[in-house]
Amino acid sequence: MVDPTTSFFEDLDRRGYEPLLDKTSGTLRFDLHKGAQTTHWLLQIDRGRLAVSQEDREADTVIGTDPVFFGDMVAGRENAIAAVLRGDMTISGNPRLLLQVERIFPGPVTSTGPRHEFRREAR
Repeated sequence: MVDPTTSFFEDLDRRGYEPLLDKTSGTLRFDLHKGAQTTHWLLQIDRGRLAVSQEDREADTVIGTDPVFFGDMVAGRENAIAAVLRGDMTISGNPRLLLQVERIFPGPVTSTGPRHEFRREAR
């Protein structure tokens, strides 16, 4: 059985093009740290065209987090921007790329809109 992170990146690579990123170009490297071991995923974007590899090379933006936490993100249980603000994820380089790529992560499973659900809590 393939883990959610591998499925997420393999799906992006198979997709080859993402219309939500048609005005985006750059490279993001996701460094998933578990103890002394780090797994790298490199996402290259060229005006919406996507290529994924597991290379450890320079990137415009480098994201660091725990693999379990990243699995929660690709399952729609966590939000990338909130994770950075809480300190659950680190970011170096161009943060704008994360803001743009965050749109392709799944939203919460309870979402009724195309991606996210925004609700006001009753007081």
